[in-house]
Amino acid sequence: MATGTDLLRLAETRLGEKYVNVLVPKNNPHWRGPWDCAEFASWVVYQKMQRLYGCLNNQGNPALTEAYSGAWARDAANGTLLPVSQATANVMAGVVLIRKPPGPGRMGHVALTDGLGGTVEAAGVGLGVKRDKVEGRTWHFCVQIPDVSYHATSALVPPRPLPLVLELADPNQKGPRVKEVQRALRDAGFHPGLLDGAYGPLTVAAVYAFQKTHRLVADGMVGPRTAKKLGVAWP
Repeated sequence: MATGTDLLRLAETRLGEKYVNVLVPKNNPHWRGPWDCAEFASWVVYQKMQRLYGCLNNQGNPALTEAYSGAWARDAANGTLLPVSQATANVMAGVVLIRKPPGPGRMGHVALTDGLGGTVEAAGVGLGVKRDKVEGRTWHFCVQIPDVSYHATSALVPPRPLPLVLELADPNQKGPRVKEVQRALRDAGFHPGLLDGAYGPLTVAAVYAFQKTHRLVADGMVGPRTAKKLGVAWP
């Protein structure tokens, strides 16, 4: 039986490889990138389990069907994947962390845990496959893969409160901080439409574009890292 550590060890062999939003043949064991976050996670799992997860068609041809963060979120929400707490994910290698896309056709994010409070993930343009942290970031789902054996490490990972994050919501988040972000986007050449202080679809599109060109995870959300690149003070 494959273990969560097996998933992690395979993911670690691809550290440093390039990020591009591409279709990856999940049944090619020799693929060395480029990757995007969802394709990376689906490839790792397929290599160990010979089953597709997080794809638009999990019964499709593994060389042709597309992996997508929204499909990973779908599989987490419908019970295909097994939910665990973030505290558990921190100390178990190979747990899949999922951030939902903010809307149809948009990108969320997917990462694999290392059991020590960290991640291995295809992080973004200019970042490639790299390590990061679990805590202090938004994850909508933490899930295990069915029929994978998971074991907790002895790591002690203190919880870290989430920072302020602007994300697309219904109703839209509003306020002077949103307007400050909009001004910074406009000044950086990524116009968000009306500077109305509402974090709506036009602002999200500008954030995506800004993130993709500034070595950030492109998820359309503004937190401390994106705010710092924009030159916006963040609580």
